[in-house]
Amino acid sequence: MTNRLSTTSEAFQARLRQRQKQETRFKAYGIAAILTALGFLFVLLGSMIYSAVPAFTHHNVVLDVVVELPEEQAMQDRATLAQDIDWRGITFGALQQHFPDVTSRRDRRALMGLLSMSASDAVEDAFLNGTLVPNKMARVEVPVSDDFDLLVKGIIDRNLPETDRIVSDRVLAWMELLEADGRVVSRWAWALFTNGDSREPEMAGIKGAFVGTLWTMLVTLLVSLPLGVMAAVYLQEIAPRNRFTDFVEVNINNLAAVPSIVFGLLGLAVFINVFHMPRSSPLVGGLVLALMTLPTIIIATRASLAAVPPSIREAALGIGASRLQVITHHVLPLALPGILTGTIIGLAQAAGETAPLLMVGMMAFIVDTPTEVTAKATVLPAQIYMWANNPERAFVARTSAAILILLLLLLTMNALAIYLRKRFEKRW
Repeated sequence: MTNRLSTTSEAFQARLRQRQKQETRFKAYGIAAILTALGFLFVLLGSMIYSAVPAFTHHNVVLDVVVELPEEQAMQDRATLAQDIDWRGITFGALQQHFPDVTSRRDRRALMGLLSMSASDAVEDAFLNGTLVPNKMARVEVPVSDDFDLLVKGIIDRNLPETDRIVSDRVLAWMELLEADGRVVSRWAWALFTNGDSREPEMAGIKGAFVGTLWTMLVTLLVSLPLGVMAAVYLQEIAPRNRFTDFVEVNINNLAAVPSIVFGLLGLAVFINVFHMPRSSPLVGGLVLALMTLPTIIIATRASLAAVPPSIREAALGIGASRLQVITHHVLPLALPGILTGTIIGLAQAAGETAPLLMVGMMAFIVDTPTEVTAKATVLPAQIYMWANNPERAFVARTSAAILILLLLLLTMNALAIYLRKRFEKRW
């Protein structure tokens, strides 16, 4: 009897050790999976940040500019004078003062290529704000071209052969001469945030796409939130349980898994072809994204309503409250954190969508900033897609910077969802 117990005890201990080893291995696998995911995340964010950093700065060239005008004309209003002045010629003349040996037409064109297309606008702005006075020399900073900027930042290696770095040896010598004179300065790239889209990388910005995203999200919120909450309240609190409501619930759950481009096709067919709403506008884009967001809001709202204890409803009914009063005064306030969380998560998902907006024309080159929901507009994901397909190397940094800004917007929306859940959460 003693030997049998001893044998049983040894077998038990062996099985126990085996289970402990299995548990240790399982924990190790879990930790390894988490570390691998974090590693991929850090590599992704690190490479994106590394690529985006050059987009937040831009180099300018300091030129000695003189606007020569007759004395009687110099006393006129600056805004009136600016319309009749050849700012491009004045800007190029100030640059050519440093290279008097450049005389041929081909070399003059190459020399002008050192400056951005917006260089003359910078000189005009200096004249309008009083920095540049007629008939007096003033130092004005003008932006350089994207190739010049990439060379100064080291993104394009100067030691590469002439055919590989695009910029010729003669142009490179001009750049180095300006650097040696201390006329090349680095400045914060405000154009990235204050300009709309442009074919020139150094002039391209996200302002138009960012404002278009805000307009689109506003339309999405105003349409999807009330409709989603009302539909969820009806299905969860009021509608009888029958085959029709079961059919509706199943289809709502199925709509949450429908590819987003299908909603774009629906918006193209209904909102544009039937109702003739303006194409490429935040109004149509917001309505399409609202259709896509509705299932998410309905499902999240129903889950929040179902989490409210039945005792709350029974107590309210017991003191004489009507069904509507129970819902509006007791159930909805308690379910509000989950409703807000589901809504914001749905909006964050919609803010990163591109495919449905492609079908309604918001994947377009639009320079102007939209001022209303019916104006032509694009959104940040579409802007990122278009910049990623642009052949100029300077758009690589612009694309990464726009991705970081979009991620920051999405993280802000998710953080807001967490804050609202904690802020309105009530315990019972």
